[in-house]
Amino acid sequence: MPDAPIILVIEDDRDLQSLVEDALKDGGFEPAIAGSGEEALTLLKAFRTKYSALVTDIRLLGRLDGWRVARGAREVDPAFPVLYITGGGGDEWPTKGVPDSVLLQKPFSPDELVAEVTKLLKDAAKA
Repeated sequence: MPDAPIILVIEDDRDLQSLVEDALKDGGFEPAIAGSGEEALTLLKAFRTKYSALVTDIRLLGRLDGWRVARGAREVDPAFPVLYITGGGGDEWPTKGVPDSVLLQKPFSPDELVAEVTKLLKDAAKA
């Protein structure tokens, strides 16, 4: 069996982080948790071929929000799959979100998360 795609996850709410982690594992992915936007960008720049997609909360601890992290990811790879998760701020997505990204409003089900990540990866493979 091929290696599971590694999904970089930034979510500072521990309960939600666990839900996302478990959902991705159950969906056949390998989650890699970053503690902040800064850490996520450092990982993406250093190991860009290691990660298959980014799942990020919009509101993060630290200097970088999810919008900036996603833009940084797209500087590393212009087609990098991005999924935003948010309890609010979704109305800014059309102007602040990166093109061809997906936004999931909290609360969402584990199945919704896995379906969106799977779709993003399929779309990226076609591009």
